[in-house]
Amino acid sequence: MILPPLSSSEKLDPGTSDQASYAEQVMGAAVFDLSGLPAAYFIFTGSSDISWVQTVFQVLGLQSLLLSSFKLDDFQHIIIRGQAACVIIVKQSDRYMALLLQSQPNFSPAFIKWAQQFEPDLLKTDPRFSPI
Repeated sequence: MILPPLSSSEKLDPGTSDQASYAEQVMGAAVFDLSGLPAAYFIFTGSSDISWVQTVFQVLGLQSLLLSSFKLDDFQHIIIRGQAACVIIVKQSDRYMALLLQSQPNFSPAFIKWAQQFEPDLLKTDPRFSPI
């Protein structure tokens, strides 16, 4: 799925051009609490496919099992790559944030930091997205 570009008035984050570029790639977002339970979903208007959210739920369950079984340090992010899109899951201070992206961006430290600070409430006012 390719999304139409955002107009300048629809930017999710009016910060730097890199941040705007990052925001333009977002096709969906899912918020999970720290126990891995889903709290909110935002999907591209006109799409009803939330199958990627199930994958994120399973990944969070698996990472929790691995962390407890092997006494590993907590993770900062996980990337799930697909053919047409990818998902990055980041740990924020009080939740996990999963972002469905329309391409395979360069997951630079700046991108990871942007994802860790991404505020899902921005999607509530973005006309491209619908909460579920």
